[in-house]
Amino acid sequence: MFSVRLCFLSSVHTPENIFRKTFLIENKRNIKNRKYQIDPQRKDPLGLTSLSSVQSSEMASSALARISNLQRHFDPTESNNNKGGSDGFCGDLIKISPEVSEALLRGDAVVALESTIISHGMPYPLNLETAKEVEAIVRTNGAVPATIAILDGIPCVGLSMEELERLAILGKRVQKTARRDIALVVASRGNGATTVSASMFFASMVGIPVFVTGGIGGVHRHGEHTMDISSDLTELGRTPVAVVSAGVKSILDIPRTLEYLETQGVCVAAYKTNEFPAFFTETSGCKVPCRVDSPEDCARLIDANTRLKLNTGVLFAVPIPKEHSASGSIIESAIQRALKEARDKNITGNAETPFLLSKVNELTGGASLAANMALVKNNALVGTRIAVALAQLRKSCNKGNAESVS
Repeated sequence: MFSVRLCFLSSVHTPENIFRKTFLIENKRNIKNRKYQIDPQRKDPLGLTSLSSVQSSEMASSALARISNLQRHFDPTESNNNKGGSDGFCGDLIKISPEVSEALLRGDAVVALESTIISHGMPYPLNLETAKEVEAIVRTNGAVPATIAILDGIPCVGLSMEELERLAILGKRVQKTARRDIALVVASRGNGATTVSASMFFASMVGIPVFVTGGIGGVHRHGEHTMDISSDLTELGRTPVAVVSAGVKSILDIPRTLEYLETQGVCVAAYKTNEFPAFFTETSGCKVPCRVDSPEDCARLIDANTRLKLNTGVLFAVPIPKEHSASGSIIESAIQRALKEARDKNITGNAETPFLLSKVNELTGGASLAANMALVKNNALVGTRIAVALAQLRKSCNKGNAESVS
């Protein structure tokens, strides 16, 4: 497995060298050599051609901005106090699988995947089978899957089959980990299944622009009284990662969730429809401000959001396929009964959503779980196509820029 280390340069400050040395991805987590050695046999190790002064300046600025951003994530005290000199670097805080690392270095499509659905969303061995099928869908359609989790206190981006199986077997014994829980799980060397917010955080940290999930969290029903609002929404408001989902889980308050996303400045786009989907069903009765009809449309939207430096996520809401859509009235009836039971048992916080989903599945005779599996796989297919289109768009732009310079 690869580890991310960050090196800050003091000797050669040309824009090209700053760009070359921004990230150091090493094979050994405990490597002692802290300097980044460029292969002397290659004149241009990263494939950079001669650059104009304007482009060089832009590249250097972008590289330094990314260094600053990651340094702030990894070690805010060093960022503030500037301790450690020119040879300062972050510790072994995150592990990236070789497959994911190589794809990112090549600029190929990578799709981030959460792990909470594995540990808390489905029973074993169905959760493991579904996770493998989702990763297979991503690979078959031209991208590299990067399932995210925290194992033994180490955030991992890209899991091996053994790690996936371990996570699936542990199930609910793994801590459900949102952004607020990351430091605790890492510090205690625990195991964490990342929610949407935590998965977005790590995806952004390593440079994965597209993340696929079943459905995002949102404003809970009666949230105007409880203030129970998922951190997924605030993460979308501050982390530039595109999220592909079947909308908001139908156990939540969809209209208020959309209002909250608007307040956060998040672009919400429905895929091939004008109405926001309701997770188990295709429609929710809520209109969306933006519609996209192809992976290319989505890629252009993500690219524009990135180039404008809006620093927010984009939410792509993909309706569940018609053949798998459950009856809206049956689902709604089950949700109301599940909500009442949750209130009676005083089940709140991050335990509420898994309980509600499990109860709804029980009340619908397994229909909601089957629908959940179907929508996750469909989201993986659509999300992969978006990631591939985005990678192609960026490679095309880079090629065009290189040709204009030459």
